[in-house]
Amino acid sequence: MRIFGAAILAASLLVTNAFAATSLSAGKPAGVKKAQSEGNTILIIGAVGLAGLGIGLAASSNGGGPTNFTSTTTSTTTTTTTSP
Repeated sequence: MRIFGAAILAASLLVTNAFAATSLSAGKPAGVKKAQSEGNTILIIGAVGLAGLGIGLAASSNGGGPTNFTSTTTSTTTTTTTSP
């Protein structure tokens, strides 16, 4: 599970850098209005999906393994006899 989490983190860092390198052209001004008008919906949906997946995985884990229960029962019998 730790390896899976590390792989997801590394992939998200690489993908973020890849999108950042291609979104702005060299030598042109990077205006706030242009950045706000570009659609980020796919990134937002992906981030919410990954967050939901992480929360789901964390909630579904049992804390490391199955729990074994043992049950012991005791019974006592008493007999009484009367002699004439």
